[in-house]
Amino acid sequence: MSAVFQIADWWARDYAYAIGRQLRSAASRVSPDEFLGGTGRPVVVIPGIYEDWRFMLPLIRELHAAGHPVHVVTVLQRNRLKVPKAAALIAGHLRDKDLRDVMIVAHSKGGLIGKYAMMSLDPERRISRMVAVCAPFSGSRYAHYMVLPSLRALSPRNAVTVQLAREQSVNERITSVYGLFDPHIPEGSVLPGARNVQLDTGGHFRILAHKDTIHAVLTEAEAPAPAGN
Repeated sequence: MSAVFQIADWWARDYAYAIGRQLRSAASRVSPDEFLGGTGRPVVVIPGIYEDWRFMLPLIRELHAAGHPVHVVTVLQRNRLKVPKAAALIAGHLRDKDLRDVMIVAHSKGGLIGKYAMMSLDPERRISRMVAVCAPFSGSRYAHYMVLPSLRALSPRNAVTVQLAREQSVNERITSVYGLFDPHIPEGSVLPGARNVQLDTGGHFRILAHKDTIHAVLTEAEAPAPAGN
């Protein structure tokens, strides 16, 4: 298959997955309380922009089946808040539930929120690590052309995005998972100093359910806490 047709195939399958996942999320009556049981490392899930927590149900179910209590911050709703405000809600949830040695699992914009919380709102270092899937750590140039402020905020020129890209102190505790091609993030998701995992596929959404993504998430969830936690 030529490169052009391969990218077109990835793009089509990615949007088919996203539409299907959004429809299933809207129809789902599953409660976040169903996933709070378990004796493993607690996990906090942060979806991407315009996604509610059910969009990440495939990963949530895998983590819970492996014995990890999975927490959902429902007040994020569909994640249209600015990154600092959303990160403050995450940090508040960790304090309210007194969660420690937490792993964040984030998709897309959720990775920015998770990193901001680690970097600026976690003085007790409750967050031990994060796995971010297809996160725009350097922004996306496509954001310049978006009408909605919530999307334009993901521009590489946005002050928060610049701040996040410049600060690397927490990167060693982050695993960034991404594919060969991302239709939404031409800059890619490589994060200096982090564990970068490139999958042999493309897309922005369906990578969430890819077997290698699930393996990376479960591996990090079982890993010992980093020194200093």
